Amino acid sequence: MRTLSVVALVLSSGLAASAQSVISAHSGVLHVSEGAVFLDGKEVNQKFGTFPDIKENSKLTTESGRAEVLLTPGVFLRIADGSGIRMVTNRLIDTRVELVSGKAIVEADSPMKDTAVTIVYKDFQVHVRKASVFEMETNPEQLKVYHGEAEVEANGQTVVVRAGRLLPFGSAMVAEKFDAKEGDELARWSMRRSQDVSVANVSAAKSLRDSGTSFGPNGGWFYNSFYSMYTYIPGNGTYWNPYGYGFWSPYTVYAVYAPGGYYGGGYYGNRGGGYSGSNNGRAGDQTATFGRGAANNSLNAGYSAPSTGGRMGGGQMSGGGSFSGASVGNGGFSGGASNAGAGAGGGGGRSAGSGHR
Repeated sequence: MRTLSVVALVLSSGLAASAQSVISAHSGVLHVSEGAVFLDGKEVNQKFGTFPDIKENSKLTTESGRAEVLLTPGVFLRIADGSGIRMVTNRLIDTRVELVSGKAIVEADSPMKDTAVTIVYKDFQVHVRKASVFEMETNPEQLKVYHGEAEVEANGQTVVVRAGRLLPFGSAMVAEKFDAKEGDELARWSMRRSQDVSVANVSAAKSLRDSGTSFGPNGGWFYNSFYSMYTYIPGNGTYWNPYGYGFWSPYTVYAVYAPGGYYGGGYYGNRGGGYSGSNNGRAGDQTATFGRGAANNSLNAGYSAPSTGGRMGGGQMSGGGSFSGASVGNGGFSGGASNAGAGAGGGGGRSAGSGHR
């Protein structure tokens, strides 16, 4: 697992990636493009460390490719192959994106105060109000909420669609159940991207802390030059996103680098804790959504596994190989082929013990 290996290197060597603020004035930065992606009809040739702006009324389309767009801080829009969006407005106080065709998924980690994000399809407006993950598609015309909730406005009606519910885009505006444990290729890619952004957060937050950079209370996007990507930095505290990945602020990231921290003996070392664990983890005995096989490239991998304690079940990202097997297994970032053994950095990795607080 290349991403996790790099993080282990950063932590063990004491390297700190430089971080700098970005996009404080507008939404709509093309963060990742894979395969055939087009901006206003011109194929995107995204070079290392460059991130094109998607201007108002510009169209982003994919053929055999996919893309990730940064909206307001903490909100991502990811589009599948054979899809298209139009940036209606890119102001932070009123970001509006039209889904023109295909499929898109929104990950809202921590919607900021005084910002607004709305995804539009025909007469339907889907508002991001809280931390959530939801997917919209045009064939069939529907909305699926995996985590949190989405507020839908159309035809003079407003309905709140909660996790595990599907809303057909029709006149009835009546949601129905769907199996949120089953996800498609876009949903699995979205989860992997979320993990990448979380990993990049650690060294970026430390860089900000070490540099003494002034940091406001609302958080923002910050560039991690070590990974050549942007990550989300909370304004304060430590935040767990809907997928269960952590984001540290400059004021809390010291816990990651403390002796026995992120990679050894549990998340807070001798505090007997772990990001997950076998007893009283952050999610207790709940079912860990996006579990078994969630990070596997296989399209038929399921999305959940019973948790017997621990935020992502018995241990996140373990099992029969890199991002595969029982993705919520019994040891944090360990097991199987990649990162085998007791954990990514030894001593039980990110899990074991009883919960991080």
